Amino acid sequence: QVQLVESGGGLVQTGGSLRLSCAANLRAFSTYNMAWFRQAPGKEREFVATITWNGGSKNYEDSVKGRFTISRDNAKNTVYLQMDRLKPEDTAVYYCAAKTVLPGPYMYWGQGTQVTVSS
Repeated sequence: QVQLVESGGGLVQTGGSLRLSCAANLRAFSTYNMAWFRQAPGKEREFVATITWNGGSKNYEDSVKGRFTISRDNAKNTVYLQMDRLKPEDTAVYYCAAKTVLPGPYMYWGQGTQVTVSS
């Protein structure tokens, strides 16, 4: 059974930082593209950042560019999201997700970790 387990969420003040981690028990983790999504109360889940299987390409949602950094360690089957200069509007449940390099949807999802940014 595939499991993605997020950690690192919490309560932080505006301008602070958090580092999220997502540990995956995926066989051949290094062949999967990984992503972070988030869902704020009353809103739909939205894309935050993605990283290709080898870390060679990264993409970010416009509102987090320059503040968030996605990275991965294939030896540890883990993807990270470094979040700096956090804002109250970043408050959400953050989810990691995995997909193969083939076209298609993200097929594996974690349970999420809560990030709350106080003003």
